[in-house]
Amino acid sequence: MCKSRRRDDSYSSTEWSEAFTLSVSILNKPTVTLQPSWTQIYSGETVTVRCEIQGGEGAQWTYEWRAAKLNTPPTSNEYRIIRATESDSGGYSCRGRRDYFFSEWSDIITLTVSSKPKPTLSADNTTLPVGGSVTLTCSVNPSSSSSGWIYFWYRDNILLNFSSSDGQLSVSQEGLYKCKGKRGNPAYYTHASQEVQINKTRPASAVVTVQPDWPTLYSGEMITLSCEIQGGDTEWEYEWRTTSSHKPSNQSELRVDSTSPSNTGHYKCRGRSKRAQDHITEWSVPLNLTVSHNKPRPVLTVSPSWLSPGASVTLNCEVEHPSAGWSFYWYKAVPDLSEKSSSYELLPDGSGTAQDSYIIHGQTHTAGYVCRAGRGDPEYHTDHSQPKFVWSAGQFDSL
Repeated sequence: MCKSRRRDDSYSSTEWSEAFTLSVSILNKPTVTLQPSWTQIYSGETVTVRCEIQGGEGAQWTYEWRAAKLNTPPTSNEYRIIRATESDSGGYSCRGRRDYFFSEWSDIITLTVSSKPKPTLSADNTTLPVGGSVTLTCSVNPSSSSSGWIYFWYRDNILLNFSSSDGQLSVSQEGLYKCKGKRGNPAYYTHASQEVQINKTRPASAVVTVQPDWPTLYSGEMITLSCEIQGGDTEWEYEWRTTSSHKPSNQSELRVDSTSPSNTGHYKCRGRSKRAQDHITEWSVPLNLTVSHNKPRPVLTVSPSWLSPGASVTLNCEVEHPSAGWSFYWYKAVPDLSEKSSSYELLPDGSGTAQDSYIIHGQTHTAGYVCRAGRGDPEYHTDHSQPKFVWSAGQFDSL
């Protein structure tokens, strides 16, 4: 406020004037901002660079810029970079000028412009579980602070009616999948990602197998029945059906240490998924198991049966189903005339031979021979064959 008085009259003065208010503001350092606020952008995107002076509102400012690529620096507080290129990368700062007054330079904000990105597409599983789904994940440079992406999805090159901001998609159909990212206004699109093939789990089926797989089993042999689920990628519970009097458990394997005719019958099984109880396989094709009560007895033949002195003799041991894993044992029959019976002495190298024939060289006397066969582990043995004799004009060979 102010008032006046006459120079020659100290007692004469005017009233005080009306008050005039002067405001002095603290002018903060300018700030450079980006819109959108991503400091990591990609070739072809659009971004607005803005200079803001807090405390200088209402003033008529002219702006100066220090920028990575400004051939003709603007004097306004913002400018737009349309379809950015990698040469737009760098630091940006600004200050304001009003008449002869200059503000401080702002801190530098760094903008990075990279080449157009290609998203990464991954799947937690490439095979669809029975009755389930797999999760696809699409990401654009996940290590970057850039955000704002909306992801679009394609199956067999057809755009799906679905988009996601978290980059994830749960799928339950097989096909060839890929994704793209989109953000900004105007919209900016990435390249398409690599493709990921998702396949269905083929229907699982049950099969019954038996080991050893002999054409005919005999009482006392050991076997293992197995229920195998082919296809699928899950854990299974098992169910058996059989026409035999032996009822198997609900395990995948059934071991019989000593078979008997009661094990004869048809065996079939099926599986139930532990994860999806409503998923059950079809019953397997029945496996027919036959266990014979009679122990097999091989038949021995000798050639020649009448011996020329010093000739070789060939023994042949024939057992039912000769290809069913048999090995052969060869014996000389030694008669005990007092007991009217014979004992058996194992011939040299005559234990568990793979061949069903055995040659005796230099036979000179009449002698009797028997054979038997064995198979499996633990080994199951047949009965001994009936003795067969090689006759000679000389005396009986008693060993």
